[in-house]
Amino acid sequence: MSLKFKCFILLLSAISCIQLYAQQSTEVYLTNLGLEKNSVNINGAINISENEGYDNQPSFLDNDRVLYAATRNGQTDIVLFHIKDKTLSWITDTQNGSEYSPLKIPGKNAVSAIRLDEDGLQRLYEYNLDTNEQNLLLEDLKVGYHVWYAEDIIICTVLRENRMDLVIANLKDHTNITVQQNVGRSLHNIPNSDLVSYISKSDNGNMVKSLHPISLKTEDIILLPKITDDICWMSSNQLITAIESTILSFDPKVDTEWKIAHEINNPDVNGISRLAISPDGNYLSFVSKDSQKNIVDKQVETFNARELQAFANCFSKIVVVKNYPKDTLYIGREILKEKYQSFYDRTPNIDVKVSSRIHLGKTVIDQEQITIGDKQFQQVAIYEVDGLINSMTFIKDKSINEDPEIPVQQQLEGYNAQDINAFLGPYAENVKVYGANGELRTEGIENMRNGYDRFFSTTPNLHCEIKNRIVIGNIVIDEEFITVNGDSYTAIGIYEIENNKIAKVTFLH
Repeated sequence: MSLKFKCFILLLSAISCIQLYAQQSTEVYLTNLGLEKNSVNINGAINISENEGYDNQPSFLDNDRVLYAATRNGQTDIVLFHIKDKTLSWITDTQNGSEYSPLKIPGKNAVSAIRLDEDGLQRLYEYNLDTNEQNLLLEDLKVGYHVWYAEDIIICTVLRENRMDLVIANLKDHTNITVQQNVGRSLHNIPNSDLVSYISKSDNGNMVKSLHPISLKTEDIILLPKITDDICWMSSNQLITAIESTILSFDPKVDTEWKIAHEINNPDVNGISRLAISPDGNYLSFVSKDSQKNIVDKQVETFNARELQAFANCFSKIVVVKNYPKDTLYIGREILKEKYQSFYDRTPNIDVKVSSRIHLGKTVIDQEQITIGDKQFQQVAIYEVDGLINSMTFIKDKSINEDPEIPVQQQLEGYNAQDINAFLGPYAENVKVYGANGELRTEGIENMRNGYDRFFSTTPNLHCEIKNRIVIGNIVIDEEFITVNGDSYTAIGIYEIENNKIAKVTFLH
């Protein structure tokens, strides 16, 4: 495993497994897909679902149409997205039931999908696109996921006890052969072969394996990174998977390990799962959790509407609410509900408007204008979001006699000039520099001098541009676009000013 890939994995947190069909708010995206000099080329990720609630499990009906499951009217139905004209049509509208995991049935103008009925039954059905008829395909199996191997052979995962087992279901002779216990959800036909791939789960990790459904022969292909559950095959027979918003690729013919293939730089993409590729290989569809900014927008909207339950549902069960930087006020969604109910009871009229926003990864920083009756004031809220808001940190406004932007702007100009004295001049002698998790990185201006002096002398091509700036009280928050020797990245710097000097800095990357 390369050092770059090892470092990439170590930067990521373990992601908990989500139970089958958990109704987390998700969106379906579509991108152009291609190969350039054996590297994956992905362009223009667009949201094709644009629907509040659960949109998931995409697959391609053909090269111009994408199937997926979507929530409407309290149930989940199957949607068909037409790529050329960007329109939607609904395939199912089942009363007292919901459909998931749609796939084209080979040799028919029909779709198979798993129906979860209100009586608890979970079975595989056929939906004829010409006649709208529905037929039960597998009556005795509680199917989790499936893939068609032939017109009469289905490879599926079957829910048994607390696991999923890999089963070959033959519709012609009505036999069900269990191939392996404890497998994952990602099933795919391997291009240019008579094999199917599946995920074998064990204490040693998740192994991508191939299966010949007739001979039952299996072979190991590649071990998945620990925090991934989904794969897909490109038409070139390369495998792809995803961690957060990074696409990884593996070519079984030449590679011995996964390699970073593409970074999807779309602020609305909040982690990638459920990958699907069109038959001609020109499109990739994937699923992302609802974007951080959409979740924050929803909590602002529901707060203003005084919809307490909907507001609280934007937060995790163990949300941490605090004042900047580390003054914890309380922990937990239920306590949050109690606090805000009390606030509503004593505050008949309130309105919050977001006047400025910085969004980087899982961090959303809002400058909020608050109106209570005829009084107005501002505050800054820092949200850490991953599917739900995990923490909310307030920075209160306060009156000061100094302009906090002056020293921050001076150090920026010194940084871009790579003038160590001009850069350090605005900092206090005992300045403290913190990382994103509150760890102290550097203390004292001489330690800063030693580090930045070496950095400036070895980095001739260096520039920082401010994309957005929020000022509140003695604090300046900058969204910084930094270029170092041709490579660029975005960071957030939070500068605290005391006596016209920068006393503390916190960098969020």
